[in-house]
Amino acid sequence: MLKAAVNGWKKGSDFVFAVTPTIPTFAATNKINMATTADMRTGLILKIDGSLYSVIEFGQNKTARAAAKVWAKLKGVDNARTIEVTWNSGETIFPVRVERKAYQYLYKDDTGYSFMDNETFEQITVPENMVDAPKFLKEGQEVSVLVNGETDQPMSVELPDKIVLLVTYSEPGMKGDTATRTLKPATVETGAIVNVPLFVNEGELIRVNSKTGDYIERVK
Repeated sequence: MLKAAVNGWKKGSDFVFAVTPTIPTFAATNKINMATTADMRTGLILKIDGSLYSVIEFGQNKTARAAAKVWAKLKGVDNARTIEVTWNSGETIFPVRVERKAYQYLYKDDTGYSFMDNETFEQITVPENMVDAPKFLKEGQEVSVLVNGETDQPMSVELPDKIVLLVTYSEPGMKGDTATRTLKPATVETGAIVNVPLFVNEGELIRVNSKTGDYIERVK
């Protein structure tokens, strides 16, 4: 609503009024981050219909008769959904400013997974659905916590792409058999099962891809 200030003064025997409009003031609002599909990249966090999604994969479809389209496969950050969205090329998107902080895994209890900030020693607890590959978490594991730059709230926890784990149980291997592609199940120190080559034995260290769960190599 536009407000006005009323001032008056005498002019001869008449009293004259002057109306001066005043500009309304508004409370400061949060800045909305906007970009276009040209800024799309893997790992970008987008806000769509009030929910947060991470870009897993994206590409562009071009046809001779229609405008170019940009598509993206998205994984929910604050939800368990995986969706695919298509935009017109150049259309506005809404990325969320994200900070990546180094944390260390402490323990798991009925309230969730607890981590400690490596710099401030502050501890946070998050539910399992916010942790990427929780089956590979071991005490003291270094992780990255993605924090929403607008709310300072943790959004997700990511393990390094490659992690080293101890094999705690496996059927005896075949010594010297390093050429075969045959795999066998092995239990690692976190309790997860990883398929490994026949020559890998109990008590050995292996490197695992935390994103796919695949064996990479034996660590000596």
